[in-house]
Amino acid sequence: MRLLCLFAFALTLLVVLLGAYTRLTDAGLGCPDWPGCYGFNAVPQTIAEQQLAASRFPEQPLDINKASNEMLHRYAAGSLGLSILVLALCSLRARHRAYRTGAWLLLALVIMQASLGMLTVTLNLLPFIVLGHLLGGFSILALLFLLLRRTRPMAPNRSVLNLGLNSEVSARPHSGQHLLALWSVALLVLIIQIALGGWTAANYAALACVELPVCQGEWLSQWQWSAFHPHGMPAASYQYGVLSADERITIHVAHRLWAMVTAIVLLALAWRCGQTRELQPWGILLAMAVVLQVALGVANVWWRLPLPLAVAHNGGAALLLLIVTGLGERLWRVREATWLGTQCLLVTRQ
Repeated sequence: MRLLCLFAFALTLLVVLLGAYTRLTDAGLGCPDWPGCYGFNAVPQTIAEQQLAASRFPEQPLDINKASNEMLHRYAAGSLGLSILVLALCSLRARHRAYRTGAWLLLALVIMQASLGMLTVTLNLLPFIVLGHLLGGFSILALLFLLLRRTRPMAPNRSVLNLGLNSEVSARPHSGQHLLALWSVALLVLIIQIALGGWTAANYAALACVELPVCQGEWLSQWQWSAFHPHGMPAASYQYGVLSADERITIHVAHRLWAMVTAIVLLALAWRCGQTRELQPWGILLAMAVVLQVALGVANVWWRLPLPLAVAHNGGAALLLLIVTGLGERLWRVREATWLGTQCLLVTRQ
């Protein structure tokens, strides 16, 4: 079960990166139909197949490179769906309840994700659907990581009870509560930032600002709240974006401003974790990931969104989410162990 879960996790990470690569190479509509490609199960290769594809979709000529990128993403996503289906079926025989609950929740998410993938194509990259598809992929990645963390075996000297009794966090209840509260705020702030990044990509606003640290001079006078309308401007296709320049600037600036808020909150969480021996490695890892992600964001603006750096920026967001998820699991495990240890002590005294 753990090997299957680990395989699904690695495959999900690959799918997330392939999704970013597909979006950044403008291959989201590389195949105008779903789930095939121009009516075929693979990218049309022969002259006869390409002629037939042209007759089926005369307004959307075939681009072999873009179609290949799109189909590679679909193949990987399909493989992931099958893996999670097998994981859900195998979980019926698992002893851990966490496996069963997590595996079937993952299957539900994958079904929803497949539906969003279909709508992404059939609705011609409607930004709201593209954003939902991106958040769905990140949710599956985080849930798989959480499942791996919650079901991992622990060494005898690191049992749940010992973890709760010996932890510095549990020794100071109020401190532990404050840390959990800070973690909850950090998770919410990070999710909002990931959503803003997805909205920036879905509306092709990544290059709306190419200056640092400002953006097109008086950007405040160009602020447009309509840029965040979920339905946006009606259009036959949303590829390459349909919003005005001011609206794209608004989206880009919002992503930048919230990035500063996110960095401050995450660094505060990392500093707070660094004060506790049990959580110090997580704090160091989180601080390093924040610095790396900020550097990648600046580099993407400075060098006008080079493809490797843009994909790495998406990977950095996934890394931050995984670190915060792992840290939260660690905190909740200590809290559960502390409660269990308290109950054991009460029973012993009685």
